[in-house]
Amino acid sequence: MVIHRLNNLLKSLTLLWLWLLLSGNNSNAQNFLSICEGIEHAEITRKINGLDVKLNLLRLDPQKIRLDVIHAMDTVNGTETLSSIAKRHAAIAAINAGFFRLDRSIFAGTPAGILMIDGKLLSMSHSGRSAVAIINDSKKTDIAFAHVDTKVSLKISNKKIPISGMNRERKTDDIVLFTPEFGRSTLTNPDGWEFIFQSNNKIPFIGRLVEIRKNKGSSIIPQHGFVLSVSNSKLKSLPYVLKKLGVIASWQFTIKTIEPSESKFFQMAEDITSGVPQLIRNGEIQITWEQEKTNQNFVETRHPRTAIAKLKDRRILLITADGRSEDSGGIALKDLAEFLLQLGASEAVNLDGGGSTTMVVNGKTVNKPSDKEGERRIGDAILVFPRVDCKR
Repeated sequence: MVIHRLNNLLKSLTLLWLWLLLSGNNSNAQNFLSICEGIEHAEITRKINGLDVKLNLLRLDPQKIRLDVIHAMDTVNGTETLSSIAKRHAAIAAINAGFFRLDRSIFAGTPAGILMIDGKLLSMSHSGRSAVAIINDSKKTDIAFAHVDTKVSLKISNKKIPISGMNRERKTDDIVLFTPEFGRSTLTNPDGWEFIFQSNNKIPFIGRLVEIRKNKGSSIIPQHGFVLSVSNSKLKSLPYVLKKLGVIASWQFTIKTIEPSESKFFQMAEDITSGVPQLIRNGEIQITWEQEKTNQNFVETRHPRTAIAKLKDRRILLITADGRSEDSGGIALKDLAEFLLQLGASEAVNLDGGGSTTMVVNGKTVNKPSDKEGERRIGDAILVFPRVDCKR
């Protein structure tokens, strides 16, 4: 019991020292190096529960930067390294973001949760999991965190067809909506019907049915339009009017936050990406892994991690923790949350980690990704752009 209490005391003192070391009000603030006005980077190594952990932090002044969520290859389906994404968009810094389908299939890179870019919903939420929303206005950037649920439907002749997925593989007993952001075609198998709608480019969510493709798959997605892909087992549930060429239909979505206080922010958000799980809420550690239907092993095992936090002074913190190597042992989510709390976080969420964990600053990958092949191709990223000119 005495040893346990001493260990807890040492752990608390270590975290307090880290806070003093990294606090902007401390004489040791030079550990953060300015890479542009309002954008600071720190690279540190700290011993956490007996193992060294290499951490990279980006501390951002919301009045000096803007944040954008960008998908790999600028399509919903596809993967790309973070350094490539950052270079293509001339970002000053970037981190990997949401979880995605990680395999060798033609659907690799599709989001494993909600994704919205420039106000366009591209992927639906999963199991009410956490998400981070971004709003960039003319004066500042703000972020918010919430557990979200999405509903998407196709309305046709006063009838609503519930959509089970967006811009992903169509499975058995499935109705999936494909938009142009997915890519050139639906990549679907032939076990279903596909309804092709042509839209006015000014109103992309309203379309006229121009073609019905039966048991062919891989329909071309109109540049201005959308495709409703329905597995054969679901055909009987469709209204008869959907089988008439020329009929007009519209698709619509709602985003509901479990936290009522965040509802308005998420409704106004430009970009949203997924995270699992929440780490900190209202200045307290609240790791909602059970609510978000992830497993305890994922939470408690030391892994490379990526996270985003809002500090009490409204600044934004992006962080990576390396792992799975001799010089960096990774970090459990509780330890990550405690570390962020000591740095002044009021809200925080865990993003995709493991081999995906990557941070780029000024065109250089500053952390050490854990995959043997090096930097992993990821699904989407959060990019940092300065609001003022800066010398690199």
